[in-house]
Amino acid sequence: MRFASLGSGSRGNATLIEAGGTRLLIDCGFSARETERRLAQLGVTADTLDAVLVTHEHGDHIRGVGAMARRHQLPVWMSDGTRRSHRCGDLPSLNSFSSHQLPFMIGDIQVTPFPVPHDAKETVQFTFAANQLKFGMLTDSGAVTPHIVELLQNCDALMLECNHDVTMLADGPYPPRLQARVGGGLGHLSNRQAANLLDKIDHTRLRHLMAAHLSEKNNTPQLAKEALLSISSQLESCLTISEQNESTDWLEISTC
Repeated sequence: MRFASLGSGSRGNATLIEAGGTRLLIDCGFSARETERRLAQLGVTADTLDAVLVTHEHGDHIRGVGAMARRHQLPVWMSDGTRRSHRCGDLPSLNSFSSHQLPFMIGDIQVTPFPVPHDAKETVQFTFAANQLKFGMLTDSGAVTPHIVELLQNCDALMLECNHDVTMLADGPYPPRLQARVGGGLGHLSNRQAANLLDKIDHTRLRHLMAAHLSEKNNTPQLAKEALLSISSQLESCLTISEQNESTDWLEISTC
């Protein structure tokens, strides 16, 4: 199994995961052309994707979904709530699921959706399993619930939101209403919240930890790194900070 971020932040998000003969794109918050360009940097063409999964209907996650799906005849999967509120236009194949649905298979990858508190209709995140390996994703969540902690136990790789530093958000350029939205229970995880989650899960199997969805105005990579490593300095060797403007390299997930 391997994965890569095509970019992560308030101006666009997309993640690629591959296992066996299956390639999944999770979210597509960039234009179709930009998504194709970033895929090409990873040696991937869009017509080799097996599906696009959507976490929620906010533009930085769904902007390019419709165009990509129509251009390359890709099936799209999204929660029932997102299906009722998306603005992707006609899609060649639309599959919906409940945020509490049992795991289902797309090709060689087992997909487990789970609900997260965010200001959209039915926001979900996912874990993915294949070949006895597990990759978890958590972004766009204003709080960490016991269910989230349970689902993210024993991951081999984890993409974890470190959206903002609490002090930078309070002292930054956002007006009070936007500060309250970002830092509230339906907003985004702070560095501190991300670190607290990491402390609650068994992370001994982690081969990759990716800090994601960092705010360009209310956070820095160094602050996110310091918060996560405060839980265990041993995580430094597996830590990657995703960026808004470029893709990461492929990150291989394997057993010890």
